[in-house]
Amino acid sequence: MNTDVMGRQKILVIKLGALGDFVQALGPFAAIRAHHDGLDDENDAHITLLTTPAFAGLARDSGYFDEIWDDGRTKGFGALLSLVRRMSWAGFTRVYDLQTSSRSSMYFHLLWPRTEWSGIAWGCSHPHANPRRDFMHTIDRQAEQLRDAGIPETPLPDVARLAGSTSAVELIGSDAPYGLLVPGAAPHRPAKRWPASHFAQVAQDWAANGVRPVILGSKSEKPLAQEIAASESSALDLTGRTSLNDIVTLALSAKMAVGNDTGPMHLISLSGTPSVALFGSDSDPSLCAPRGDRVSILAAPEISAHSAADVKTALAKLAGKT
Repeated sequence: MNTDVMGRQKILVIKLGALGDFVQALGPFAAIRAHHDGLDDENDAHITLLTTPAFAGLARDSGYFDEIWDDGRTKGFGALLSLVRRMSWAGFTRVYDLQTSSRSSMYFHLLWPRTEWSGIAWGCSHPHANPRRDFMHTIDRQAEQLRDAGIPETPLPDVARLAGSTSAVELIGSDAPYGLLVPGAAPHRPAKRWPASHFAQVAQDWAANGVRPVILGSKSEKPLAQEIAASESSALDLTGRTSLNDIVTLALSAKMAVGNDTGPMHLISLSGTPSVALFGSDSDPSLCAPRGDRVSILAAPEISAHSAADVKTALAKLAGKT
């Protein structure tokens, strides 16, 4: 592989989002870093990430990158050409396209001079050519893509390195055990949301057993939190008050968690917290379910079919795992 004038490999990784996809790419980020640093005992690789402003902070905190470009979602053909020109001038020796979209593949065809490229762009040097790639879980698909590019092992994502300050835990205000509830999901996909009334039942059960319910989500999900809190007065509404790093910090000390198929559940489940993720027909857990050592997936054609008792049983089983 070619190197720059300082003897370093210049690597570009492309990963834009959404949040769950970005979190699941932390393992590939680690694998790329370890592989390229291991190729030269004297010179670590210089690795750049092309992403979006929403994930630039997480990318910096991960420690896997030397440089972050956050203009990955350019608008207009002129802006696209400007980005590709910047990529060409950077002189990358290899690109790992983990976004593998038609747009990111277009970068390969516009880039000059051509460079080593891992992705799905036609004619690239290290294609992920598995015809069933679209039917693979995101983590498995990316690990196979990297194997095809010469990186044999990809670890599970390590989210603990993203933990923020302990001030997030101080929001809870006591040392009593707590659990996390994540009642939101993509606003345009309401079928991914377990009813708030079901979350309220879980909150009531936790409170009766000495576990404080803590509700996480964005500001737009505050009405869901308010509905849950109206049924269980001890519930703490933190919607709109936590960063992504705070979510990791809270998860590392939480007793348990329950949530929908949404980005924060990927952060929580990978933290090792006993977690139950709820799925209906609007998303396929075989492709995108949260992963971790202590995760239970409940799937049904209608997400509302899952009962609070089902969740309680799943959490009890997880509690027995070490």
